[in-house]
Amino acid sequence: MQTTVPLETGSGAGSRAAKRVPIKVVAATVAGNAIEFFDFIAYAYFAVYIGRTFFPASTPFMSLLLSVGVFGVGFVFRPLGGVIIGAYADRAGRKPAMLLTIVLITAGTMALALTPSYASIGIAAPIIVVVCRLVQGLALGGEVGPASVFLIEIAPAGKRGLYSSWQLASQGLAALAASGCGLLLSYLLSPADLAAWGWRVPFVLCLALIPVALFLRRAMPETLQAPKRKVAEPQPERADVWAYSGFILIAVLIIMGATVSTYAANYMTTYAIATLHFPASTALAATVIGGVSTFLFALVGGWLADRHGRRMVMLLPRLALTIATWPLFLLIDLWPGPATLYATTIALTGLTAISATACFVAIPELLPRTIRATGLSIAYAVGVSLFGGSTQFVITWLLGATGNPSSPAWYVTATSLISLIAMLAVPESRGRQLER
Repeated sequence: MQTTVPLETGSGAGSRAAKRVPIKVVAATVAGNAIEFFDFIAYAYFAVYIGRTFFPASTPFMSLLLSVGVFGVGFVFRPLGGVIIGAYADRAGRKPAMLLTIVLITAGTMALALTPSYASIGIAAPIIVVVCRLVQGLALGGEVGPASVFLIEIAPAGKRGLYSSWQLASQGLAALAASGCGLLLSYLLSPADLAAWGWRVPFVLCLALIPVALFLRRAMPETLQAPKRKVAEPQPERADVWAYSGFILIAVLIIMGATVSTYAANYMTTYAIATLHFPASTALAATVIGGVSTFLFALVGGWLADRHGRRMVMLLPRLALTIATWPLFLLIDLWPGPATLYATTIALTGLTAISATACFVAIPELLPRTIRATGLSIAYAVGVSLFGGSTQFVITWLLGATGNPSSPAWYVTATSLISLIAMLAVPESRGRQLER
């Protein structure tokens, strides 16, 4: 298995003089990315209500289990989206690939927002929801690779980590917006109205914002440019993704730890309502805090990765999370309350954001230009599909099977340990020049 990647030579972001990038260029990437994740994350936050609407069952627990199971369905098409849209980004350009993902997420969001309940149209309702999740999964599978690569390729010298951090920071903004919307709805609406129709409001708002993101992305520059070569100089062979399969496998294992802890944090709303029996407002406040934490610590992680290198910033926060997760969930079990719930949420989201930011800049830095978006897309999509799609289902099952409120920590700790081992195989890439 290939564990190292040869350094490239040539001009690139690492050798360019620092220059200012227009704010609207970064905003276009962040806005589109945030909207796509807003829609996907909102489903997780309102899983309890979506389960009651589309997946009636004999017990509330089974309804919830079906709902989070369909949440996992959205991950099935992520690898396909990663391969197809990632390859499209490496051949046609980053900009057209990111425009395509916006169109796909629009279709999935519109259908989910407008689908009648099971009580109204029967079995057609859950079938439509499953199709929506598949389309959304296809879009997100192809979004992260091109967006992350674009941010790295426009970055001035010495700031690739900070620029790349906006990809994850935008996910924090999405979580903040989705949870803030849910928190506001929980205060404004009665529990009956929230369950009946209130949960649809975030998806309708998302639809209203999509044209803004589409407009911004249409004005983006293209960073995938054919290298300037002399006429007589032979063209190099295009890099083969399979030649980097060993490194991509390592990247999948690295992304696994970040994915499990991220979706465990996203599950805290459902966990607080269904397991700790907290009011909806208290539970949704945890996700607001998680969104703020992800946003802030992602930017901190990018700054640290530029200052101290990628490897250390990947390793140390993941090690801290491996050690701290079980004690934090144990505290929630022993002293259930807002303080322990919020502390656990901050630890999960903050440490994950710092480590993941370094991962998302190191992986594409170690891939050649012609497969940079494809390689990152595949690693992300496969890692998130296998582990993100199953995390909430596994956690729900563990809680039901063991009756132990701290059981989610077992899964987070085990996957974090595996990711730590994979990180040790990744070379430092901070001083590497990007092939353009």
